[in-house]
Amino acid sequence: MQEKIRRFMMGRYGVDQLGKFLLGVAVIIMLISFFFRNAIIEALPFLILVICYFRIFSRNINQRYLENQKFLTLKNRFFGYFQGAGSRRKQRKNYHIYVCPTCKQKIRVPKGKGKICITCPKCRAEFVRRS
Repeated sequence: MQEKIRRFMMGRYGVDQLGKFLLGVAVIIMLISFFFRNAIIEALPFLILVICYFRIFSRNINQRYLENQKFLTLKNRFFGYFQGAGSRRKQRKNYHIYVCPTCKQKIRVPKGKGKICITCPKCRAEFVRRS
């Protein structure tokens, strides 16, 4: 039986991160549909599951790969913002982070140095700030 499934799946795309995400969304919407009886909420998980199975059994591997890459880009952009916020929060104790008025580059300057002239490493613009 496993050999038949293995032969059937040859040349097909299979499961990726977008597929796993869609399956999770479908399960969450199914749980929500137990509490809120609505035809749309009850039909939506099945539509998402159809999309998941379509992607799993698809032979157009390049298109499914591109879809997954777009999803990963959006996911990394979303979660990258929160990861960056955590590192900024940790650095706030020892550093000031200023933005260059010319090119908008972020510049990290140690605290407690008084009034200093900051040179942007990107555009070489100079501006004065308190650290």
